[in-house]
Amino acid sequence: MSHALPYLAHYPAYLQNDIQNLLEQKKLGEWLRGRYPNIHKVANDNDLREYAIALKNQYMKKTQPLSKVIYDSKIHIVNHALGLHSYVSRVQGGKLRSKNELRISTLFKNTPDAFLKMIVVHELAHLKEKQHNKAFYQLCQHMLPDYHQIEFDVRVYLTAIKHSGSVFKDIA
Repeated sequence: MSHALPYLAHYPAYLQNDIQNLLEQKKLGEWLRGRYPNIHKVANDNDLREYAIALKNQYMKKTQPLSKVIYDSKIHIVNHALGLHSYVSRVQGGKLRSKNELRISTLFKNTPDAFLKMIVVHELAHLKEKQHNKAFYQLCQHMLPDYHQIEFDVRVYLTAIKHSGSVFKDIA
């Protein structure tokens, strides 16, 4: 079954079966829209930057500032990336300068706030924890208590897109 539902491959068979049944009944989009009826208003790169900085300032004040936060149309789910964080160090004028950048897939421009927040939280957590380890996921849950449920629902969303295209465009 993991071949049919690659984004859910690491979840229990009963969950995969439930999602597969919704897919076959052509009700997966309806199920997602029922759980998440409202779309966020973070429409452009400037709004996204403010959104990410507000989350960072609320939960991670002591981490280095973000130099760039943008929606990126070059991030594709085929690369298994929904967002990217980068840390660039350069020597400028004899001083070491570093930049933290967040890039969020444009796939999340017209989605529920919970989905965007999950992706931003995930990328922000990488500022402190580079690996997907226990400390990383604890930080994600600190910023977003239902992180794991929303991550599952984002994976269901990716599954819905793969099988039937857009899910939320009608309610944007």
